[in-house]
Amino acid sequence: MNKRQISPAMIALCAVLIALTTVFTLLIKIPTPARGYVNLSDVAITFAGLIFGPWVGMVAGGVGTALADLLAGFAPFAPLSLVAHGVEGFLIGWLGRGRRTVGGMIVAWLAGALAMVAIYLLGEGLFYTGWAPALAEAPMNFFQAMIGAVVGIPLVLAVRKAYPPIDRIGQRSQWTGE
Repeated sequence: MNKRQISPAMIALCAVLIALTTVFTLLIKIPTPARGYVNLSDVAITFAGLIFGPWVGMVAGGVGTALADLLAGFAPFAPLSLVAHGVEGFLIGWLGRGRRTVGGMIVAWLAGALAMVAIYLLGEGLFYTGWAPALAEAPMNFFQAMIGAVVGIPLVLAVRKAYPPIDRIGQRSQWTGE
């Protein structure tokens, strides 16, 4: 993003989506065997990336989940969540923004989901829990991502049908007047 693309409207949109992602992360926390938790963050990340594009998906996903980790007592994991969910949101947005077919959205989601799972696996294995707990956590991370697709993609379709102009929010002309 260059300076011309950052406007009060863009900042407000990102703030709302960060808050939404944080709330979705904290709303339901199902503990996992490796001391982590499954949550609904990927619903918000999938929605933000597919509707508003890669940069908004990255900021909402990364900052929202890192903030939730800080608030929920998982502060050591906040940097890993920032990177893993930030990359997930970016890839979903980059590959899926504006896609109208469910298949195209699924491909975008899958790329983001696999990246998130891989980043958590590497980060946890190398720096946090060791390889055995990290490997045990990987299926749970993918399950969480699947919830994001199962709920997030239909949500995108429903919002686009109810409010078609939503696809113009976040486009360059929306923020710069071009």
